[in-house]
Amino acid sequence: MTTRTRILTGITTTGTPHLGNYAGAIRPAILASRDSNADSFYFLADYHALIKCDDPLRIQRSRLEIAATWLAGGLDVDRVTFYRQSDIPEIPELTWLLTCVAAKGLLNRAHAYKASVDKNVETGEDPDAGITMGLYSYPVLMAADILMFNAHKVPVGRDQIQHVEMARDIGQRFNHLFGQGKEFFTMPEALIEESVATLPGLDGRKMSKSYDNTIPLFSSAKEMKDAISRIVTDSRAPGEAKDPDNSHLFTLFQAFATPAQADEFRSELLGGLGWGEAKNRLFQLLDSDLGESRERYHQLIERPADLEDILQHGAKKARAVATPFLNQLREAVGLRSFVAQTQVAATSKKKAAKAPRFVSFREDDGSFRFRLLAADGEQLLLSRHFADGKTAGLVTKQLQSGQPLDVRNEDLSFSVWLEGECVADSPAFADSPARDAAIEALRIALTPVQE
Repeated sequence: MTTRTRILTGITTTGTPHLGNYAGAIRPAILASRDSNADSFYFLADYHALIKCDDPLRIQRSRLEIAATWLAGGLDVDRVTFYRQSDIPEIPELTWLLTCVAAKGLLNRAHAYKASVDKNVETGEDPDAGITMGLYSYPVLMAADILMFNAHKVPVGRDQIQHVEMARDIGQRFNHLFGQGKEFFTMPEALIEESVATLPGLDGRKMSKSYDNTIPLFSSAKEMKDAISRIVTDSRAPGEAKDPDNSHLFTLFQAFATPAQADEFRSELLGGLGWGEAKNRLFQLLDSDLGESRERYHQLIERPADLEDILQHGAKKARAVATPFLNQLREAVGLRSFVAQTQVAATSKKKAAKAPRFVSFREDDGSFRFRLLAADGEQLLLSRHFADGKTAGLVTKQLQSGQPLDVRNEDLSFSVWLEGECVADSPAFADSPARDAAIEALRIALTPVQE
């Protein structure tokens, strides 16, 4: 089993996606998610949206539109984990654990907070006028998003690199205080895609809602055509040579065209193609490229229950990772069950007498399996089937290596996963407290003995 690179991308839900969002972020991220070596997590950052927007209807509409956009654009929810941030209660809880170790001086240096303070000072206001704790603590919430799923790579724009660096600082601080030699959090790296397109808007500036110069992505064909007709061009008449390299219209065309189509369009502009016909060519290209996705988008928008089901399924996948991991972190900081503490003490006393052990065996069909038995002989785990004894042995070694366990609850039982594959299952228990006690016993059984 090879370790896949875990990539995490958040999408803030405060607006309707436009052509620039699609070319600059959505399309490249969907293409990257098809890499078999990538373990991709995509989430709707609706908690982050509350920092920027206090209009509930806009937040709700944006969540719907952005979810539909990603799915219409071809995101395969069977290959990735696609969820709403607000459906994962472990994230705000982790945010608080990280807040308790995050240095105030670190947050004082956050670009967004400093910019707001500087603006207030320039206008003679109190330095903190209008600044909420949401804005101030934004980097901690982003750190929780990243660290909860131990992302290796986080694709961000240059203005967000600082937040990934802050996530590293906060994660390292937690590891140092509570790890006792164990690295709970992977140190994430910012992934900057230099080749990603930054599309010009109607007036040539970066396409942005703040400039009111956007081209809608999945609105009607008529609305798209109307927007394209407003693209600013120079005054050269039909028949006069145009300069493609200084044409916003050509830049937009090139972002969606094949190299052959772009070369042909360049030649036609140099040959005197009129701007009106050039705009029509751009519309035809976009309508052809996005028409099928637009139809799928409107189908999804009209069936919000389907979108809800997809996101709930994604939340279940995300929580299968988040819930057991947060339990480890709660344990690390001292938020422990009194019952589990008693069991830890009792197990520690028995340890000298008889340790937990793995028992390997071969099934009648020739496959290899193993059991993990507790010190008292109770079966904690029964493995899945392996083709040979060597593979089964490697799995037992990995389980005993001291790496954080990926334990996933399944009603009144649980399973153990390694590198995205289920390797063993527990028996069914009478109730959830018994199941949780067995999970605690499993963690103790697999904790390496310190010499």
